[in-house]
Amino acid sequence: MGGTGSSHLQGGHRAARALLAARAVAAAHGVPADGARVLQDGVNVVVHLAPAPVVARVATLTPLLRPTPLRSFAREVAVAGALAAAGAPVVPPSDVLPPGPHRYAGLELSFWRHVEVLPVAPSPADVAAALPELHEHLAALPVDGAPLDTPLDDLARFAVLGRAWGVPAVQLNRLRDRLAELRPRLGGELQLLHGDAHPGNLLATPEGWWWTDLEDTCAGPRAWDLACLRSTSRLDGRAALDALPDAPTDAELAPWLELRRLHAAAWGLVAATGRRVAPLQVEGPRPPHPSPAQGGALDGAVVGGSGAIPQASGSAGSR
Repeated sequence: MGGTGSSHLQGGHRAARALLAARAVAAAHGVPADGARVLQDGVNVVVHLAPAPVVARVATLTPLLRPTPLRSFAREVAVAGALAAAGAPVVPPSDVLPPGPHRYAGLELSFWRHVEVLPVAPSPADVAAALPELHEHLAALPVDGAPLDTPLDDLARFAVLGRAWGVPAVQLNRLRDRLAELRPRLGGELQLLHGDAHPGNLLATPEGWWWTDLEDTCAGPRAWDLACLRSTSRLDGRAALDALPDAPTDAELAPWLELRRLHAAAWGLVAATGRRVAPLQVEGPRPPHPSPAQGGALDGAVVGGSGAIPQASGSAGSR
């Protein structure tokens, strides 16, 4: 009971810091937010700056793994802005105040248009229709960064920082070796990707299905987004792929599916341990040791675990 209470207190502190930062930056731009409330507290804290039609995304645990300033926040704003300008079905950056990224009291944050979200989950057919449309819009944008730099850079950094999280050296060495074996198998035609294309990031709005949370956007073969969809636990990912023309088999997706498992396992451990960190430690990569079960999840992914990946929202489904 005591550990649970401490976790709630720390989570409340993170959310309170995020709420303060979002309101402060909004106020500096003349946007009142007396009714601001936290919508979600994950790896990022999401705040609706009511009554303004603005949502803030505040990076609270993300800097545990990604170096600041966050490339992912800047890239997301740029890509989502370009997509929205081209008429793509995405949640656009805010036009009420500069979308950022901004920095306040050690936290990075960005601002987005608040949209009405209907209580409807997408079906496999809905996702199969929406993802190719998004890919067509993304293909028209210039490629930014090295292929698959989001998952590969995250995992490379995890392999360096993992000892600080209590991950045994043998697991980290196995991760490095496996990444070296996977890299030559991850080739293909490059274009910009969503980067985390699971159905939790496809929102039902009065205007139709809109994609959100492009924080993991990167260049790479479309197979990476298809692997993210195939791996989802939110619906039948195989059925969604089979609704696509020329859908790849699981065998053809194997290297990307393995990369997805590794990426999700790493972020799952970061999120779980980061939530137990004392509030003032969150800005440094020093969370407490993971439980044996968490370490085992990473080890299972490295040695070739299979199956669906539990997802929330954001990077590798853990945001």
